[in-house]
Amino acid sequence: MLDILSGSGNRGRARWTLLVALAIAGAAQPSAARAQRDVDRSRDRGAGLPTSMFGTYIERREFLVYPYFEYYRDDDAEYSPDELGFGLDQDFRGKYRASEWLIFLGYGVSDRLAVELEAATISASQERSPDDPSGTPARVEESGLGDVEGQIRWRWNGETEKRPEIFSYFEVVLPLQKTKRLIGTRDWEFQFGTGLVRGFAWGTTTLRAAVEYDAAEQSVGFGECGVEYLKRISPGLRAFVAVEGTGDEIELITEAQWFLRPNVFIKLNNAFGLTSKAPDWAPEIGVMFSFR
Repeated sequence: MLDILSGSGNRGRARWTLLVALAIAGAAQPSAARAQRDVDRSRDRGAGLPTSMFGTYIERREFLVYPYFEYYRDDDAEYSPDELGFGLDQDFRGKYRASEWLIFLGYGVSDRLAVELEAATISASQERSPDDPSGTPARVEESGLGDVEGQIRWRWNGETEKRPEIFSYFEVVLPLQKTKRLIGTRDWEFQFGTGLVRGFAWGTTTLRAAVEYDAAEQSVGFGECGVEYLKRISPGLRAFVAVEGTGDEIELITEAQWFLRPNVFIKLNNAFGLTSKAPDWAPEIGVMFSFR
C-alpha cells in the first residue's frame, strides 16, 4: 500500500517534480507581494491559523467539529501479498474499494497554537491480481477502526506586507490495529511539517512539506508535500484546489465550501489520482461546525 520514499526511478522524479513546483511558487511570492500593498490578505481565510482540513482555519478559543464520509475507488491499487499475510514479497495491482466515516476535532488554544484529533471507522476490500501466484484470497476484506491521529500546530508569525505566514505541525498516528493488514495503523508513525501562507488579490496560496518517520520500517523520508489555493468567491462560497502527494502518490484535489451560516459550512471534496499509485478517485462530503 503506502510506500516508504526513496530517491530512485519514477518515485524520485515525482518527488522532485513536486519540490521544484514548490520552489518556483515560493520564489514568485515576494515580487507578487510587492505589487499588492493594499490587499486584504486574510480575506479568503480569516485570522485563524491553518488546520489539516483543506481550506480550513481556526482562531483562538474556537472549537471545530467535522463529521464526514469518504469513499475510495482504485482499479489498480498496489499491494504485496506479504503485507496481507500471504508470504510473497512482490508488488501487484488489483481493485481496491473503501468506505470511511471520520470525525475531526480541532481547538484553537491561542493565536499561535492549535490541537487536533481525528479518528475513523473503515470498511475496505482488496482484490487479488490475476498475475498474483500467492495464496492471497480472491478478495480480502476488513472493517473496523481506521487511522487515529493527533496534531499540534504552531504559527511562528502572522502574515505581513513583507513576508508570508509561517506555520509548523507535528503529527502522531497511533498503532491501534495490531492484527489488521488492510486497514488502520500497526506501528507508530510521526510527521513534522512546515508551510507558508500568502494572501493575494486573486486568492490565498499555501506551500507545505514534511518529513516522516515510520517505526515499522525504521525509516525517515519525505512526507506529504502540497501546493494549495483558496478563494472566497462570495460570502457563502469558497473554492479550493490543491496538488499534494507523498513520493509517487500524487493527487489533484478540488473542494467547494458552501456556508449555510457563518459557523456552519458543507465541504464537497474530490481527489483524483495524478500518478498510477494514487487512488483513482476519492470523494468526500461533510459538515464543518464552529463553536466559540
